[in-house]
Amino acid sequence: MEIATDYQPLASLFVDGNSPSLQRLKVAYIMSRFPKLTETFILYEMLAMEEMGISVEIYPLLREHQNVAHAESERWVRRAHYMPFLSLPILQANWHYLLQKPLTYLKTWMKVLSGTFGSSNFFFGALGILPKSVYFAYKIEKQGVHHVHAHFATHPAVSALIINSLTGIPFSFTAHGSDLHVDRRMLKQKVETAAFVITISAYNKEMIAEECGESTRAKIHLIHCGVDLDVFAPSPQKPNNASFEILCTASYEEVKGHRYLVEACRLLKERGLRFTCHLVGEGPLRRQIEKQIANAGLNDVIRMHGGLPRTKIKKMLSSADVVVLASVPTSNGKREGIPVVLMEAMASGLPVVASGISGIPELVDDNVSGFLTAPRDAAALADALDKLSSNPELRMRMGRNGRTKVEREFSLRTNTENLARLFLRSNVATSQMN
Repeated sequence: MEIATDYQPLASLFVDGNSPSLQRLKVAYIMSRFPKLTETFILYEMLAMEEMGISVEIYPLLREHQNVAHAESERWVRRAHYMPFLSLPILQANWHYLLQKPLTYLKTWMKVLSGTFGSSNFFFGALGILPKSVYFAYKIEKQGVHHVHAHFATHPAVSALIINSLTGIPFSFTAHGSDLHVDRRMLKQKVETAAFVITISAYNKEMIAEECGESTRAKIHLIHCGVDLDVFAPSPQKPNNASFEILCTASYEEVKGHRYLVEACRLLKERGLRFTCHLVGEGPLRRQIEKQIANAGLNDVIRMHGGLPRTKIKKMLSSADVVVLASVPTSNGKREGIPVVLMEAMASGLPVVASGISGIPELVDDNVSGFLTAPRDAAALADALDKLSSNPELRMRMGRNGRTKVEREFSLRTNTENLARLFLRSNVATSQMN
């Protein structure tokens, strides 16, 4: 990890005067939707921040309503600063900045609307979040927040940019996957204005540097998402399954490649392999996948479980033999970052089969902790799964190697500490400038 050795211990950044110590640092988190079942990396990063003594305020752009949620998200929902698109407090906050900082306020509107013009998604999204982001700025300033951090380079980063423009509070954002790959509207402006930028893969870091110029490279930091190594750990006893148990946890979207996994299962059944494939998740393509399973006559070997909380995912990992994710790049440019589900599987001592694209090879070492296949190659997926099914020793060896890799580079605690270092350094630098 490039960032792990670059920074001083957290204790050496405890400062007096105008800059807070770790225990007095207050950070505001902005994300598109909360609570979102598939975005556990945000929830558990915030929890890890609070465990280190950092005070966290949460400002979702939208409230996500879903049937299943992680138990830990409940208290965050109660304290989250949810706001409609327009309300009296929002109008009052906008009026406040128009009176107190008229030029700054008008320039902020102009900067965001002109920067997003040409993309209907970004432009109308900006119109929707601008008024409430001004309210966020007002509220965050009143709360004495020291740093704003956004997850995703799209609307959350725009919201953080608005807050910074009106208050001067430094901000940063984490770029993950499709938020960076599909449309990089205003990316250069966001990167240049941010105190620093986090990317979850070296693949993304190169993309940002290429898009925004080599002069921005120094402020782009690689910090992988991480998993709780105490929660996700190898089972004391390996499962003695009657059939080979395959697990795939992913939302039903094109980028996750479910159709190729289903086709691989058809090939495995044709070969006579005794197996069960468990699909966990929800999404827009669920009906399409259900139809494919039925048409292929696979209802007896593929089970669909819907979305599940972390506790049940952990239980399913303890009884699985392998985790598979058949990711594909989509026609509109959507690609994976580094899927957390693969980290959880490897932390649990399981081999994985995944597509060798985007940042995935930074996590999965081919033929060491699992198998990497070409996207859209159902036969290669079937071959890899077949090989693992007949070789328990190989599964155990790959599982041990995967656990070692995650311990070394994808620990939630370690990587959150790396991010906290940057929050503290940013605040020290801002205080010295002032």
